[in-house]
Amino acid sequence: MPEGDTILRSARTLNAALAGRVVRRFETVLPKLARVDDQNKIAGRTVEQVVAAGKHLIVNFSGGLHLRTHMRMNGSWHIYRPGERWKRRRDEMRIVIETDDYVAVGFNIPVAELLDDRALTRQPDLRAIGPDILGDTFDEAEAFRRIRERPDAEIADVLLNQRVIAGIGNIWKSETLFACRVNPFVRVGALTDAQIDCLLKNARKLMTHSANATSPNDLSVYSRGGKPCRRCRTAIESRKQGLDARLTYWCPKCQAAG
Repeated sequence: MPEGDTILRSARTLNAALAGRVVRRFETVLPKLARVDDQNKIAGRTVEQVVAAGKHLIVNFSGGLHLRTHMRMNGSWHIYRPGERWKRRRDEMRIVIETDDYVAVGFNIPVAELLDDRALTRQPDLRAIGPDILGDTFDEAEAFRRIRERPDAEIADVLLNQRVIAGIGNIWKSETLFACRVNPFVRVGALTDAQIDCLLKNARKLMTHSANATSPNDLSVYSRGGKPCRRCRTAIESRKQGLDARLTYWCPKCQAAG
């Protein structure tokens, strides 16, 4: 699943290509979107801004209409020039937003809806998310409070909980815990305030760096099961964790419980 840094990069790319431009063609194979478009034509509207909200990507059109998308596991947005050949198959297309200069194509997007201003402010998933780890006004104190509210939960699961902090996914969960030498399976109630502060600051730092990076990130533990730790050379371990059985990677020496 794309994490907050990937969604932010996508939003920036789409915003650079589309913002301020008039939509010449809007196409979708998603019936729910098509019905709204029939009543509130997207073509002819101007793209005002494309923004990220945690793992959600929102395209704001003139006239108070908004396209909210969530990539889940396989969704992605591509940018092309008009007439340029797509890199994905036509049957994977879900949404097309075409302007005179660029064509934005959403492939395999499982969650998408068109909302007016009022519906956007009331959208349940957006209202439920915690402080956006990459937001310009990230509320660290509120994120700290929400973590502390879950003393019996394992910290790795809490970092993935979008109602606690929006944007962190499996990669940066593992990387952040390693950076702070915190064991993924420790309960929140056993953590010091300093440890939680470390997690919040490092998650924001690591993901901000990733969002601005021009080359792949050199990860410390994620997807490195069995390989030597970059700090101590101990073999990195991995285990499924939580209700969704997401793989967690950690160094048993650097991140020893207790």
